[in-house]
Amino acid sequence: MTQANVLVEYRGPVAWLTLNRANSLNALSVDLIGELRAAIREIAVAKQVRAIVLTAGGRAFCAGANLKEVLAGLDDADTQKGDFLDAIGATFQALRDLPKPVIGGLNGITVAGGLELAMCCDVLIAGESARIGDAHSNFGVFPGAGGAAVLPCRIGLANAKYLLFSGQSLPARELMRMGLVQEVVGDDALEARLHEFSQLLATKSPLVLSQMKRVANASIEMTQVEALKQELAVLREHLKSNDAAEGLAAFGEKRKPVFTGT
Repeated sequence: MTQANVLVEYRGPVAWLTLNRANSLNALSVDLIGELRAAIREIAVAKQVRAIVLTAGGRAFCAGANLKEVLAGLDDADTQKGDFLDAIGATFQALRDLPKPVIGGLNGITVAGGLELAMCCDVLIAGESARIGDAHSNFGVFPGAGGAAVLPCRIGLANAKYLLFSGQSLPARELMRMGLVQEVVGDDALEARLHEFSQLLATKSPLVLSQMKRVANASIEMTQVEALKQELAVLREHLKSNDAAEGLAAFGEKRKPVFTGT
């Protein structure tokens, strides 16, 4: 029986995606990317899913792309699997575009394409022993899925250049100091913390979280004035929703709200 490259598990309102190529440090292969894209499509339309956890098995979150498959994809224009680089880009963008919060759980080595995959998540929680870096410069390879294009927005230009140029991998706590990682917990506590935090998000209004994610992401490319105008416009429309009415009613009645996402 062929082993799945990506495991999909539904834990109530939370979908868990686990990279399952531990023997190869969860390197991005054509098959893994295909399975991840299929899982993202499935989750995007699953109404019961209110949050997603992306993590991995073994001692690495992801050690980057399988360079042999990258080169094969460039050399063989007739391959039925298509251009591997385009497939990675499309899959990562689909993950960024999910209208639901995505929590990344970094359990170990997170470099190159693994770092780029991690940056597709909205929130990152790392295990204490996780080491994170870009690493492309170590092999004379240019990043192609966010290393140079997205990392400066996440940790600042100088910090991004430091990681990109040096190729070094740093402890998770250093990346938390730079702003990439939001929490660092003991390795044995990582899964429990991911469960706890994802379940917390699942109690929120899915409509609010979706709109927050959309406006926050868009604000990066706007002036502050433009972003504030968009925020106010979304608020005016949101006040017409059932979730807004439920939240205000629950506040007045001193009870926990029950949101439907409408």
